Amino acid sequence: MTATLLKPTTVRHVTSQPAITIVVVPQERFSYTQQSLESIYRHTHCPFNLIYVDAGSPRRIQKYLTREATKRGFTLLRSEQFLAPNQARNLGLSQVSTEYVVFVDNDIHVAPGWLDQLWRCAKETNAAVVSPLTCVGQPLHDRIQSAGGEVRIFMDVKGKQIRRCLYEKRFLVNRSAAGIKDQLYRRGCEFATLDCLLVKRDIFDRLGPLDEKLLGAQEDADFCLGVNRLGGQMFCEPTALVTHVPQTSYRWSDMAYFMLRWSDTWEVESLMYFQQKWDLDMDQYFLDRYRQLGHRRHNRFIYPLLDQVMGELNLPWLEKLAIGLERWFNQVIADRHARLSDNITIKKISQTPVAKTTKQRPQRQAASLSQPRLMLH
Repeated sequence: MTATLLKPTTVRHVTSQPAITIVVVPQERFSYTQQSLESIYRHTHCPFNLIYVDAGSPRRIQKYLTREATKRGFTLLRSEQFLAPNQARNLGLSQVSTEYVVFVDNDIHVAPGWLDQLWRCAKETNAAVVSPLTCVGQPLHDRIQSAGGEVRIFMDVKGKQIRRCLYEKRFLVNRSAAGIKDQLYRRGCEFATLDCLLVKRDIFDRLGPLDEKLLGAQEDADFCLGVNRLGGQMFCEPTALVTHVPQTSYRWSDMAYFMLRWSDTWEVESLMYFQQKWDLDMDQYFLDRYRQLGHRRHNRFIYPLLDQVMGELNLPWLEKLAIGLERWFNQVIADRHARLSDNITIKKISQTPVAKTTKQRPQRQAASLSQPRLMLH
């Protein structure tokens, strides 16, 4: 994949020098963009820069982000084509010059003081990576999705057979944050998710950029294994609280990206590449992952639709037909994206806020944009 950069239009930057840059990227849909971004500005108290990577969103989201970039003065990077999360993160990362970068998915809702707590933990522990307590769903900040975890490669010995396997575990999954406050404390860990993660910028000087060949799976484990191999310290800070807000959206712009993001093609390519990269043997972990291909799409769209159509009836043939048609259509979407992604144009818009006391438009001037790392897949 190559990237063509359009000449950006910018105005002069504000004079403050934050130590943190937030990079917001697409996760699986676009319809939570406004709520997520507003939560960041409402609940973040320490100074920060913000880079928003907008990849393939519909026109109404484009217009909203352009207005907000003008109003709030953040940097907006725009691609007309969909990007995988690691591609978008690397694009934002290429523009970061602060000591820390915080990756945030565009469906994350943050709680008050979240960034202050992440930064405090990083400073007090000298951590390379700090994860918040990440919850999922409504009500906000209740059901835990991840409180850190463990990930490592181990040798599984059974008789004369020795296999190199992956171990991965998330702490406190599906527990109520309010109900287990006594178990929520700062702890060292080996695993965190890139959904929302503070990272010391210089770790990438040794680790390299995030692996863009991981399109639809294993990007969290891959990053954490790399950090652990370098000896970087990783912590989960539960006083920093965020929530991933998944919702079923039947807008075509959301469905198209969701189906590509969790496509069989992207997931199979990612699993095979990850297994090869870390020299892992085929075991039950990978067999289960291959067996579950498409489960996010089917649980979100196919099964609810079948429930409405069939009611109390049990029609296995209809379920099989519906899933078969969905898999065919999913492959069409993945193939179309592969054809369109040979050349991706990135447009950069960097602006300072427009003062509320004046209606005069800011003057624009050219600014440089370093080449992002977008890899062929």
